[in-house]
Amino acid sequence: MPRVNLPTLFVSLIKQARRIAEEANCIATILLTDISYDFKEVQQLLKQTQLIVASPIQEVQEAAKADGILMVPLMPEPQTRQVQLSQALLESIADNLLKTGDRVIVLYAGYERDNIDTLSVINLSERLARLTARDLQRLETQVPLSTLRRVVDLAVEIGREGRESKKVGTLFVVGHHRKVLEMSHEQIHDPFKGYAKRERMISNSRVCESIKELAQIDGAFIIASDGTVMAAGRILDAPAEELTLSKGLGARHWAAAAISKATDAIAIAVSESTGTVRLFQGGTVVLRIEPMMQAMKWHEFETEARMD
Repeated sequence: MPRVNLPTLFVSLIKQARRIAEEANCIATILLTDISYDFKEVQQLLKQTQLIVASPIQEVQEAAKADGILMVPLMPEPQTRQVQLSQALLESIADNLLKTGDRVIVLYAGYERDNIDTLSVINLSERLARLTARDLQRLETQVPLSTLRRVVDLAVEIGREGRESKKVGTLFVVGHHRKVLEMSHEQIHDPFKGYAKRERMISNSRVCESIKELAQIDGAFIIASDGTVMAAGRILDAPAEELTLSKGLGARHWAAAAISKATDAIAIAVSESTGTVRLFQGGTVVLRIEPMMQAMKWHEFETEARMD
C-alpha cells in the first residue's frame, strides 16, 4: 500500500493534539486509521507525545512497524468507530502501552472514512466495557476464540442496548452442546428448529438480530463450538450444588454457574437490571464486563422540504 501525504487538516489536528497533550498531560496520541501515512512525520509533528497507530489493515500495521512506531492491530471485522476506538484502548492496555488512569488523545475519521477529522481526549477508566482477545485466550476452553468472541460481543450489545428501549437479560451456553442439551429441556417451541446450519450461524448478522429479538423470552441459547445456534428458549437442569455466587445474582446466573460446572461449556449471562455480562467456567465467574455507553451508529433520515 503506497504512503499517503498528510492532508492539511490532518496536520492541523496533529499540531492541536500536541498542544493539548502538553496542556492536559496526555500520555500518548492514538491514530486510528485505515490509511498508510508517513508515520515518522506524524511522530515528528507530535514531538514528545508518543504515537500509537491502531488499524485493522495489515498493510497499515506493517507500515507503522517499518517506521518504528508502536502499533495495535484491530479485529478485521466491520465495526463502528466507537467500537474500534474501545478496542484500540483495550489492546493498548493489554500490550502495556497504556494503563488505566492514563489520559490519551485519539485521532480518527469520525465523519468521512478517508479523512482524519476528529480529535478526542479520553481518560482511561477501569470500567472499559469490551474484551481484548487476550482476555478470552486466558480461558482454558476448547471453544474457538472466534466463536467465543462473537457470542461475548453479542451479549455485550444486548446488555448495552436492550430491545426496543427495554432492558433485556439472557443466557448463552457455548460449547459441548450435546451434553448441555441433555441437561436442559424445551421451554418453548424452538424457533431455530428446522433451519439449515448456514442459517443458524452466529456469524450471520440476521441470526444475531433474531437472537436479540428472542432474548426477550425465557431460557438459554445453546451454541455449538463452531458457532451454530443449536437451540433457544432452553431451561437448564444442571443442579445448583456447591456453588458460591455474589449476593444479588438471580436464577439466570445460578443456572449459568451450574451448567458451566456440570459440563465443559462456557456460560455467558446478561443481567437484565444492569446490563453486566458475566462469563462462567467451572461454576465460577471468570470474566465480568460492564456495559458501556451506546455505540455511535449512523441512521438515515429525511428532512421536510422547505417551503418558501
